[in-house]
Amino acid sequence: MPRRNRPPRARPAPPRAVGAATGWARAESGPDGDWIVRSVPGSQATKFYRCPGCDHEIRPGIPHVVAWPADETGSADDRRHWHRGCWEARGRRRPW
Repeated sequence: MPRRNRPPRARPAPPRAVGAATGWARAESGPDGDWIVRSVPGSQATKFYRCPGCDHEIRPGIPHVVAWPADETGSADDRRHWHRGCWEARGRRRPW
């Protein structure tokens, strides 16, 4: 009996990357309060920002984080763009 060609089995889709790869927000707690933090990949960073941690520019194409207080409504005025290292070191030094 000849062999029949069967359609390939449907494979489940691989899990999608979340977090830094997609820019989704996450909650973080620290000594300075509760924050909502979103990672911005370099491919999505299209404007110049000033980091409150070091007072230097964050140029377009540089990956960074955006943080805003968790207890706020999250308006655009409350968001701050930080270099990732400055965000992680914020407890050891003061903002500019």
